Amino acid sequence: MVIDTLKNSTYYENLHPRFKAAFDFLKKPDVHTLLIGRTDIAGDAVFALVQHYETKPINEGKLEAHRKYIDIQFIADGEEFVGYAPLGNQKVAHPYDTDKDFALYEGESWFTLLRKGMFAIFFPQDLHLPSRHTEKPSQVKKIVIKVAVS
Repeated sequence: MVIDTLKNSTYYENLHPRFKAAFDFLKKPDVHTLLIGRTDIAGDAVFALVQHYETKPINEGKLEAHRKYIDIQFIADGEEFVGYAPLGNQKVAHPYDTDKDFALYEGESWFTLLRKGMFAIFFPQDLHLPSRHTEKPSQVKKIVIKVAVS
């Protein structure tokens, strides 16, 4: 897992051959005007999912993980807490779904606050629980860049 601000994204572009295209997309001046839904960057190899939602209580939800895609989750507006735990011997709550590329797990996680302009990178070994709040719900606009692992 990596957490940083978009202005420091060049430090992470060498972690995967498709990361530069993902970060270049997030740096476009009109990225904040994208409509909810999918936008292709490089077909199924790199694409963006624009989301708008209200955060949920920190003590609800299950940790998720992906196998086919790395997530770059960018906060375009608002703020949220995101949980993290390294994938290990957690109890499987929902077996891996090949078509939807996710599995859910039960277990403890550590929470970090993501604010507007920040991103988190979640690799397949990184369990994550996004979209959380502590004291009260808030509105978030997030752009999740899905980067194919191979």
